[in-house]
Amino acid sequence: MRRQPQQARSRARVEAVLAAADRILARDGFEALTMRRIAEEAAVPVGSIYQFYPDKGAVVDALGQQYLANFKAAIDELVARATTGDLRDPVDTIVDVYADLFRRQPGGVALWSGRRLSPELARADDATNAVVADGVRRIVEHLTGIADDERAARASRMVVWVADAVLHQVSRPDSPASPETLDELKRMLRLYWADLSTELTGA
Repeated sequence: MRRQPQQARSRARVEAVLAAADRILARDGFEALTMRRIAEEAAVPVGSIYQFYPDKGAVVDALGQQYLANFKAAIDELVARATTGDLRDPVDTIVDVYADLFRRQPGGVALWSGRRLSPELARADDATNAVVADGVRRIVEHLTGIADDERAARASRMVVWVADAVLHQVSRPDSPASPETLDELKRMLRLYWADLSTELTGA
């Protein structure tokens, strides 16, 4: 940001700008996002946006941070549940939580789906996947009792890449994927988890 909003009115305007950008992304996609469209959607002068954000890329970065914070909060809660033994079916739970975040953040889906369109989008997508993969690794280590294992870290990244690709497909408005697609994803990951846990624990 060019400057941080200090007054309540300025903070409200920044929130309105980001909410407007989120709606445009969800409805029309990244390529429809312009500073003028954001100003119209937020009902603010376009010049007031430039007081805080130098360009569209800065708005995208700010939105990416919001989405990232939501994913981090969700994965931290799952890790906490794993540490207390309250994560009885890790595959089902993680996929359901992840899918729910995709449904509740359609603007984020539009961002990550267009990751090849700008470096800001690629950064947002990579950062989100890294946070989720690290959380999955911590969950795996708690469930297996194996700490600081490179095999667990590599497997966690693989799980996130696979789940991310499927959930992007399911979340597309024009996707041919059926609701049962998530069941197929869970079935595949359960088999992978069973193999991984046996490999890590020797049980």
